[in-house]
Amino acid sequence: MADLQAELDTTAEAGDLDRPSARPPAPPPISEPGPAYEAEPAPPSAPAPDPLRSARALLAAHPVADGYSGLPWTLRELPWYDLELGDSAVDADVPRLRAGGVGAQFWSVHVPDGITGDRVLGATLEQLDLVKRVVADHADGLRLARSASEVADARHCGRIATLIGPARAEAIGDSLATLRALHTLGLCSLTLSGTSWAGPQGLSPFGEEVVRELNRLGVLADLSGASEATAHRVLTVSRAPVLFTRSGARALRDAPANLSDDLLTALGAAKGLCLVPLAAGQTGSSIREVADHLDHVRRLAGPECVGLSGTYDTSAAHPDGLADTSRYPHLIAELIERDWPDDDLARLTWGNVQRALRGADFAGRAARERQRRQQRPATG
Repeated sequence: MADLQAELDTTAEAGDLDRPSARPPAPPPISEPGPAYEAEPAPPSAPAPDPLRSARALLAAHPVADGYSGLPWTLRELPWYDLELGDSAVDADVPRLRAGGVGAQFWSVHVPDGITGDRVLGATLEQLDLVKRVVADHADGLRLARSASEVADARHCGRIATLIGPARAEAIGDSLATLRALHTLGLCSLTLSGTSWAGPQGLSPFGEEVVRELNRLGVLADLSGASEATAHRVLTVSRAPVLFTRSGARALRDAPANLSDDLLTALGAAKGLCLVPLAAGQTGSSIREVADHLDHVRRLAGPECVGLSGTYDTSAAHPDGLADTSRYPHLIAELIERDWPDDDLARLTWGNVQRALRGADFAGRAARERQRRQQRPATG
């Protein structure tokens, strides 16, 4: 013990290593004259990265999957258009989609609220037909898709993936057979609101059957505009991720389709997806206000549960600086300035929609396999 104490006593005390050790005095400077040398200037510091350039680079790798476009109904009312060359009558022609880094869009086949009853199905079918004709006429820029793999294939071929939906639930009436027929025609999403079986009191037993059939078909349930009771019940019943295709945060702006903090938290727990709209009435009149909604949803639901919904070519007014689809890089630049990690930005623009599509496909395959096992005759 004494030896150990002696060793400790000879160890330098704290701070001794910071003092210079004793050295012989330095020799005097040479007195011979010589050329005078100036210290080299410090190299210039690297310029700060340009957020807009960084945004465009990110979108080149992870394009925007836009959750809601009203283009079909807008085109229906135009006498002539050319989306490939560009058309000033719309917000989302092919040149502006490419300029904005958009790789996929959900084309809504909603019909106006003034169309009711049996007319809703007929108008929805007309919208479906229109979407297919428009995409076929612009095959150099657009390609129909209905799954994550088809969306990825379209992107790899240099096309913008077009997914059909959402449609109004009123189009199926009280018929699962009609839902199956719409799915066969390419429908990818159905909005569960405005019906007797998905109302203010929640889902009826038939409404729960609709959700289960959506899961079996691989069609995504859209809950924007649904009551809180309906939304919470769908989150419980659905085996697949659900969407809110046009919903911001009610804590920031009390708009009808925006979500409460409680519902955003439940959405995160269920791994659903809130697609924040670029609509002034819901998320504010500036890019910063839209970014505030994205921050809020990301914080409560999680970075894997937030996405983007342009709501272009609808009646919605858009925030300053986000007039059409070419402006998406400016929104991403704002998020870069807010220190969003690249991984979260990639989820926001592309990855989260792909995850939802894959989840719907997986849930559908699992449901169909369970159905086959139940229908298989017993042997023995």
